[in-house]
Amino acid sequence: MKGDSATGETSGPLLDEFRFDSPDALDSHGCLIPGLFAKLGPAAGRDLLDLGCGNGALTRTLASAGFRTVGADASVSGIAMARRAHPDLDWEAQDINEALAPRLRGNFDVVLAVEVIEHLFLPRRLFGRAAEALRPGGRLVLSTPYHGYLKNLAIAALNQSDKHWTVGWDHGHIKFFSRNTLTAMALDQGFRPVDWGFVGRSRPLSKSMIMVAVPVSS
Repeated sequence: MKGDSATGETSGPLLDEFRFDSPDALDSHGCLIPGLFAKLGPAAGRDLLDLGCGNGALTRTLASAGFRTVGADASVSGIAMARRAHPDLDWEAQDINEALAPRLRGNFDVVLAVEVIEHLFLPRRLFGRAAEALRPGGRLVLSTPYHGYLKNLAIAALNQSDKHWTVGWDHGHIKFFSRNTLTAMALDQGFRPVDWGFVGRSRPLSKSMIMVAVPVSS
């Protein structure tokens, strides 16, 4: 769920989906990818579902590293672009609000959701889709912009609130997580966080956080 609208600049009528007009990687991938690979671990022989894959640029990177990938997204334009740019990879049109397609159920060692949950009206459903997709022993790796007391204070002190809490970005960020609130939601939805990472800038002002979580039954 990432794409051309990630600039926060939209115009004209309300967009009916998160639109993509480029197959290129997003700027945010630059700081995220090293942290994600550190948490994902070895790729060889592991099946990964990129849930909210957008235009497929990150999925391509993961596949090139050795993961057996499926990219899934609700955006028609994103999946169409991914299929055109990377026809050798596997793609699925999938709304996070709906139960997973049968072929995606119970078939993955890792579910990855990169900068997705903050876009969702119903973010708990992401955990439901992850639970459907994972094999026993599998794990969810999720990233989202980090919010905490010092970062929020800095945003206000530097008069960056209007820029940060943008209201003109159709399908943009509508949920803002701290480590505590993401932990609480994960536990409420049957996942136990087992590892954390923080990327971009120093820890109190990190751009994003990465949570690794396993089903509580694991």
